[in-house]
Amino acid sequence: MGTDGTTTTDAVQRRVLLVAILATFVAFLDGTVVTVALPAIGRELGGGGAAALGLQQWVVDAYLVTLGSLILLAGSLSDVHGRRRVLVAGLAGFAVASAACALAPTGPVLVAARGVQGVAGALLVPSSLAMIVSAFDGEAQGRAIGRWTAWTGTAAIVGPLVGGLLVDTFSWRFVFWLTVPVCLGTLLLVRGLPASAGGRGRRLDVAGAALAAVGLAGTVSALIEADRLGWGSPLVLTGLVGGAACLVAFVAWERRVPDPMLPLRLFSIRNVAWGNAATAAIYGALGFGGFLVTLFLQQVAGYPATLAGLAQLPATFAMLTLSGWFGSLAGRYGARPFMTAGPLLAAVGFLLMLATDAHATYWTQVLPGQAVFGLGLAVTVAPLTAAILVAAPVADAGIASAVNNAVARVAGLVVVALAGVILGGALDVGTFHRGLVVTAALFAVGGMLSLAGIRGRLGT
Repeated sequence: MGTDGTTTTDAVQRRVLLVAILATFVAFLDGTVVTVALPAIGRELGGGGAAALGLQQWVVDAYLVTLGSLILLAGSLSDVHGRRRVLVAGLAGFAVASAACALAPTGPVLVAARGVQGVAGALLVPSSLAMIVSAFDGEAQGRAIGRWTAWTGTAAIVGPLVGGLLVDTFSWRFVFWLTVPVCLGTLLLVRGLPASAGGRGRRLDVAGAALAAVGLAGTVSALIEADRLGWGSPLVLTGLVGGAACLVAFVAWERRVPDPMLPLRLFSIRNVAWGNAATAAIYGALGFGGFLVTLFLQQVAGYPATLAGLAQLPATFAMLTLSGWFGSLAGRYGARPFMTAGPLLAAVGFLLMLATDAHATYWTQVLPGQAVFGLGLAVTVAPLTAAILVAAPVADAGIASAVNNAVARVAGLVVVALAGVILGGALDVGTFHRGLVVTAALFAVGGMLSLAGIRGRLGT
C-alpha cells in the first residue's frame, strides 16, 4: 500500500481507537464515579440507616442490572445493525439518561434513571471493542486492546477521584452531568468513521433478553433486600425463586433459539470459557472492593469525598502507565502467566489493607495495599481481554466482547448486592476486614482459574 493509503488507514485506526476509548470510558466511569457520591445521595434521598444503605446499593446495581442483562443483546445488535449505528444510539441515550440522573428529585427516580443509563451503556461497550478488533490485527491489535483497556479500565479507578472532587466542590448531581459533554463530543468524532455493515439473516433474541433481565433483577432485588426484610420474607423468596427460574429458562432458551444472544458454542473454546470464569471472579472482586474501600474511607474513617478518591490514585497510575505494555507482552508470550500473577498480586494488595484501623492512616495503612493492587490490576486486565477476544471467531467479535463484559458487570452486580450479607448490614472496622478477605479470595480464585485453564499464545 502506498504512503497515502497507509496514512489514511493509520488516521482511521487512531480515530477508531479514540472513539472506542471515549465511548466505553463513559460507560465504565458512570459505573464507578458514583461510588464516592453514595454517602451524599444517602443523606439527601435515602433517609438514613438501613434504608440509606439499600438506596446506595440500588444506585450502583440498577445500572449494573440493565447493563449486564442487555449487553449481550447489544452485542448482537452491533453485529446485526452495524457497530457505528449502535454506538451512536448508545451515546445519545447515555447523555439523556445522565441528565435525568442529575435532575432526579427522589431516590426511586434516580434508581429508574440509572437503569435507563445502563441500557444505553450496554450499547456502547461491545460495539466499541468490536470496532477495534475489526480495525486492527496482529501485534497492533494487542497494543490497541491494551491501550483501550488502560484507559477504560482506569475509569473504574479514576471514577472515585473525579466523583470526590465534584461532590466536595459542587454536589453529587454534577457526577452525572460530567458524562453529558463527553457523549456529545464523541458523537461528533463518530461522524468521521466509515459505517460498518450489519449481518444479514440474523435475528435479535428479544425473549432471551427479557428472561435475562427479569432473572437478574429478581435475584439482585432479593439479595439487596434480604438483610432488611429477612430471608423468609415473601418478597425476598419470590425474587430468589422467580429470578433463578428465569435464569434457568434463559439458559434453556439459548440452547434452542436459532440466533441466541448468548451463543453457548463460544464456551466450547477453551480460552473463552476459562477466561470468562476468571473474569467473573476478578471483576466480582473489583466491583465489591471499590465499593467497600470508598464507603469505608468516608463513612468510618471520615475522609472527604475528594480524599477518598485520591486514596485510590496509585492504582490509576499503574493502569495508565503499564496496561499497554502488559497487553503487548501478552501478545508475545501468551496471557496465562499475566492472568495468573496479576490477580494474585491484587489479592495481596487487599490483604495488606487488613492493617487499616478506624483512622485509616493513608501512608502506612492504605497506600501500600493500593499500590500492590494497582500493579496486579495492570498486569491482569489487558491480557484477560485479549485472550478471550482473540480466541473467538472474528465474525463474533461483537458478541464475544459483549459476553465478557456481561460476565464482568454481572459479577460486580451480584457481589455488591451481597454487600449487606457480607457486612452484616453495618460497616465498621471488623466488617471492613471481612470484606477485604472476601475480595482477596475472589482475586485469588481468578488467578487459579487462569492458571488451570488458559492455554497458548494470543493469535495461535
